[in-house]
Amino acid sequence: MTVTDGALLRYRVMAWVTGVLLLVLVFVAMPLKYIGDDDRLVRIVGVTHGWMYMVYIVTALILAYQARWRPGRTLLVLLAGTVPFASFVAERKVVAAARRERAPADV
Repeated sequence: MTVTDGALLRYRVMAWVTGVLLLVLVFVAMPLKYIGDDDRLVRIVGVTHGWMYMVYIVTALILAYQARWRPGRTLLVLLAGTVPFASFVAERKVVAAARRERAPADV
């Protein structure tokens, strides 16, 4: 089974959305909460990131199933949505691997 364009695109979008929300949460909202004593942004961005991370998990699992990833690789990609900047790195590696798989073999 090969990875579909739609599954790859959905994963890419969710990796970026999840990554950006996590960066805003960690580097903007949390400092505002703990330094500025204002937790409004944490309540909004934290919940939004949580829901988008659930969508990220589903899209990554669909991609993992189509690409027939091993459990270890799947777990690393799933955890990438919880570490700042990791979702961007994972997205680049997943896309590069998908493109290599699709490339015609040299004859």
